[in-house]
Amino acid sequence: MNLKKHKKFITIVVLIIVGSFFVFTKLWMARKNVVLTVGIFSGSWNTPSENTYKILNDAILKFEKSHPGVKIKYSSGILKEDFSEWLSQKILLGKEPDVFMVLPDDFNVFSSTGALKNLDKLIKKDKYFNSSKYYKAAYESGKYHKSQFALPYESVPTLMLVNKTLLDKEGIPVPNNNWTWNDFYNICERVTKDTDRDGVIDQFGFYDYTWQDAVYSNGIKLFNDAGTESYFGDEKVDQAVNFVKKLNSLDNGYQVTSQIFDKGKVAFRPLSFSEYRTYKPYPWSIKRYSNFEWDCIKLPSGPNGKSVSQLNTLLMGISSRTKHEKLSWEFLKSLTYDEETQRNVFKYSEGISPIKSVIESPKNIAEINKSMPSESSLNMKILDNIMESAAVTPKFKKYNSVMIKADNDINNIINGKEDLDTALLILQREINNMLTN
Repeated sequence: MNLKKHKKFITIVVLIIVGSFFVFTKLWMARKNVVLTVGIFSGSWNTPSENTYKILNDAILKFEKSHPGVKIKYSSGILKEDFSEWLSQKILLGKEPDVFMVLPDDFNVFSSTGALKNLDKLIKKDKYFNSSKYYKAAYESGKYHKSQFALPYESVPTLMLVNKTLLDKEGIPVPNNNWTWNDFYNICERVTKDTDRDGVIDQFGFYDYTWQDAVYSNGIKLFNDAGTESYFGDEKVDQAVNFVKKLNSLDNGYQVTSQIFDKGKVAFRPLSFSEYRTYKPYPWSIKRYSNFEWDCIKLPSGPNGKSVSQLNTLLMGISSRTKHEKLSWEFLKSLTYDEETQRNVFKYSEGISPIKSVIESPKNIAEINKSMPSESSLNMKILDNIMESAAVTPKFKKYNSVMIKADNDINNIINGKEDLDTALLILQREINNMLTN
C-alpha cells in the first residue's frame, strides 16, 4: 500500500471512529435524562405487602445497570382496591405511567379504549422474545381481538381444597385428579348429614362451588370470540347449572359459610391459589389447619369437559402515549419475561409465575420450599397441569357488565323453581341484546 492510499485508509478509519463516537454520544445524551414511570399497587391479590417493592426494586436495579442514563420511578403506597381509580384518573389526565399493572377487570376497557399499546409489532421485531415460554392461558389473557396488549406478570389458578380428615372419618379416600361430577356429587351426598342427631344438618359436602366452576369444566364457551353472541341456552350450560342446583339441594336450604368450612365441617371448597397462600402460610400438599388436615386437587370434570378451572392473571402493559416505546418494552420484558424477576414473583407474591421454566425448575421449587414449614413441600405437577389446561376469561368490552347480569340471574334460577331450559334461553336472548346494543 503506497503512502497516499495509506493516508486515505487512516483518514477513513478516523472518520468512522469519530462518527461512531458522536453517534454513541448522541444516543447516550438522549438516554441520560430518560425517566420511565411505572404504575403498580402495593401487595399481590389479597393483602398489601412490601414484597411488591422488593421484586420491583430488584428489577429496576438490574435494568438501570444495563441501561446507563435511564431512571425508573414509581409511586408507592397505592392499594389494590384504589389502583383502578388511580390509574383511570392518570389516563384521563394524560399522565399515566409508561408501564403499568392491569387488573383482569380493567383489561378489556383499557384495550378497547386505546389506553394500552398494541404490542404485536414490538413482539414481531424482537428476536429474543418467544411467547411459548409462557403458559398459553396466561399469555392469551393479554390478548384483545387477537392482538397482544399486555404480558402476564402473575397468575392465580383455582384448585379444590379437600378436608382430608372429614373424608377419612367417613371412610372415603381423597379423589384422584381424574374425578368427575358424579364422584363429586356422590361424596357430597355421603358426607352431608346431621352428625349430632338434633334434626339439623351440621356436616356438608361443599362450600362456594359455583355455576361458573361447573361451566368451565363442561367444555363450553359462554361467548363467541368477538363478544357479539352468547351461548347460555346451550345444553352444556344447562347441564352445569342443573348440576349445581342438584348439589345445592343436598343442604336443604342451609347456607354454608366459610366459618363452617374453617371448623372442619365441609368436605370441599374451590379456592384460588392466592387464597391458599394467605389462608394459612403456604398451605400446599397436606397442611394442618385447626382440627383437620387438608389436601388440594383439580376441580372435577363434567360429562362433556375436562378438569378445567378459571385462571386469573395480573397483566402489565405499556401506555399507548409513551414517549419511550423501546425502553418501555425492554422494561416490560424485564418484569414479565426475565426468569430472575419471575422467580421472585413466585417466591414473594401470592400467585405463581406464568413462565413455564420457573414452575418446572427443581431449583426454584427447592428455594421456595426453604421458606415453608418443614412438614410441607411443593409438588408442582398438579399446578403445572392446571396451568396448562386453564380457561381464559373472554376478552371484550362488555364482558364484565353482562357477566354481572348472568351471575345474578343464574343464581336466582338455581335458587328458584322456574323451568331451567326456558330461563336460560331467556337469559341468552337478554345477554345477546346487551352485546349488540
